[in-house]
Amino acid sequence: QVQLVESGGGLVQPGGSLRLSCQASVNIHSSYTMGWYRQAPGKERGLVARIRSGRDPDYADSVMGRFTVSRDNAKATVYLQMNSLKPEDTAVYYCHTRVDGIDYWGRGTLVTVSS
Repeated sequence: QVQLVESGGGLVQPGGSLRLSCQASVNIHSSYTMGWYRQAPGKERGLVARIRSGRDPDYADSVMGRFTVSRDNAKATVYLQMNSLKPEDTAVYYCHTRVDGIDYWGRGTLVTVSS
């Protein structure tokens, strides 16, 4: 059983930055993907970014060049650095991993981009 706990969400003005963190309850081997999804009101949940050893990170087109996903395997933590935030980035951000064919999700952290 893997538990994922997100933190770092909040209210930020357009153009600002936030850093999300996701702490796993157990060490996730670097070969397993960890990543971030988001769900805005009235929309489906979609991939933001994911990272796995031996591969370049994947990013949604809408965040390319603004968001950076990184990982500290020793701390069982994945991060999402979000820069140049836009109102359309407003959503609940969920941490995700898949271990041995089982999907695990965090409860989510709300990011609101508004002036």
